[in-house]
Amino acid sequence: MASTYKNRRKPFDNRQAELLKHASATLGSGNLRDAVKLPQGEDLNEWIAVNIVDFFNQISMLYGTIAESCTADSCPKMTAGPKFEYFWSEGSQTMSLPAPVYIDYLMTWVQDELDDENIFPSQIGKPFPMNFSHIAQTIMKRLFRVYAHIYHEHFDRIEQLKAISHLNTSFKHFILFVQEFNLIDNKQLTPLQDLIQKLTPLAINGSTSHENESNATNVSVL
Repeated sequence: MASTYKNRRKPFDNRQAELLKHASATLGSGNLRDAVKLPQGEDLNEWIAVNIVDFFNQISMLYGTIAESCTADSCPKMTAGPKFEYFWSEGSQTMSLPAPVYIDYLMTWVQDELDDENIFPSQIGKPFPMNFSHIAQTIMKRLFRVYAHIYHEHFDRIEQLKAISHLNTSFKHFILFVQEFNLIDNKQLTPLQDLIQKLTPLAINGSTSHENESNATNVSVL
């Protein structure tokens, strides 16, 4: 079973590379809320596409750090705590799968979507499909499930690796992007809702300072 996944194979063109460079530079400023905003004058679909590729690569690396602990024996179902199990749908069939199998299916499916020129064009100016928004929402919803599984089922391993801050920063970036562009229905976020409230308090009540929000990457929950 594959435990890590290739980065997107197709190269970006110059304009997309500039967008990714802009995103990285803004992330370096330490203000994730500003980093997710659509740069002035840029195409929304291009911005979402570039960031989805980045999130896929981040999650691939994060899952790779705990993949040896995620086996069919340790994780016989794709769960996010005792109350949530994710089922894989294929045609009319819905299947309960061991977590590593589910995640392999999920990440392979996402990678295939990213490598499809008709969905994620690698050249600026080539149109995105009319249903790109729906595709982006589906990808982000599924990537969220990997975060949810890692937090609920492998947090002890993340702690052993001293990678809590890295995981929290990655997830905070992901969830702020989701919130900025309404990419996942709130009900789908329920398995990590308490964590989301701790990491992005400003988005919840509108009154927490950016300073407190930036400190939230150090929280240790679940």
